[in-house]
Parts: sequence; structure tokens; C-alpha cells
Amino acid sequence: MKDFGLLALRLTTGGLLAGHGAQKLFGSFEGPGPEGTAGWLESMGLKPGKQWAMAAGLSEFGGGILTALGLAWPLGPIAVMSSMATAAGTAHKGKPIWATSGGAELPLTNFAAGLALMLTGPGRIALDKALGTRLPFTLSALALLGAAGGVALALSAKPDQPAEQEQPGESPATPATQSQAPPMPDEGLPAATPAPVAAAQPA
Repeated sequence: MKDFGLLALRLTTGGLLAGHGAQKLFGSFEGPGPEGTAGWLESMGLKPGKQWAMAAGLSEFGGGILTALGLAWPLGPIAVMSSMATAAGTAHKGKPIWATSGGAELPLTNFAAGLALMLTGPGRIALDKALGTRLPFTLSALALLGAAGGVALALSAKPDQPAEQEQPGESPATPATQSQAPPMPDEGLPAATPAPVAAAQPA
């Protein structure tokens, strides 16, 4: 039964994340597409936006598919975890934890699912098992280090904060709160923003 449980977790987590990636890469499922995603990411300081949009979309789309299929383990969960960690630390940073408040509830849940799958393996109902393939440990370790480096780079980005000029006779402006960019259609991440993505809803 454990293998069926892992299959259910893989299909749900991987399938939904692949859909989030398709929203960013192709504009599928009423998503913002590459241009909208790029503008939204740039508003959070992730520049150039097009490259970050491709990285976010591919990590979710590709990572989700690999996770769902149980192929090239553990590259899928690693990609999922990197995207979710970035989302939690950028689009949802500084907000209450709950998704209803724009917080990192869903990215953290997806991250935990990816971590659990990475540690347990895909189970016997997986393409790796059927094909008899196994990724070398060195390659897995390099992928994990590369993902960690990408997350660190994203978290170091500074969001755009347009200066507000106080008009004569007006009371001092209220300090600006953190960026109102809506969470990405992934989890909410790699997401609130310019016109193209203004309608994106937190995952």
C-alpha cells in the first residue's frame, strides 16, 4: 500500500505543479504566460525577468512531470523544492502564513511534499523502476547544490520600491508596506503584479 500512497502523492503534487509551470511557460489554464510572469518577477527584483520566468516555469513544469512519472529521481522533487522555496521567500515573504492572506501556506506544503518524496524515493510504481534506471549520486548532489544556489540568488534580490514624494502641506506618507505583488499561480511563487498578471490567484 505504501507504493500506492507514494503514487498518489506524486501524481497530485507533480501534476498540479506541472500545471502551474504551464501557466507561466505557455499561458495555459488562464495563466500569465512568459511575458506576464517576467513582468511580475521583475517587480520583485528578479531581473532579467524573462530568464527568471523560464527558470520558474521549467522547474515547476519539468519538475512536476518528472515527479509524477517517477523518472530521473530525485531531479523532480529537487526542482519542485527549489521553486517552492523561492516562492515562499519572495512572493509570500512577510505575510501571514495562511494562503487566504497571501502567505506561504501552499508553497511550504508543496515543499514538504517534495522533500518527503526525495527522501523516500518514488516507490515501485514509477518509470525508473520499470526502466531499471538510477541517477548517479554525484549528479543528484550537483543538482541539489545548483538548486540551493539558485534559491539563494533569488532570495537576495531586492524588490522595486518606487520613491514616494511628499507634497507640501500633506501629512507624512504612511510607510510603504511590503510589495503587494500577488503570489504566483504556483503556490502562490515564483507571484502579484503588473497588468498582465494582476489577475493571478495564489495557488
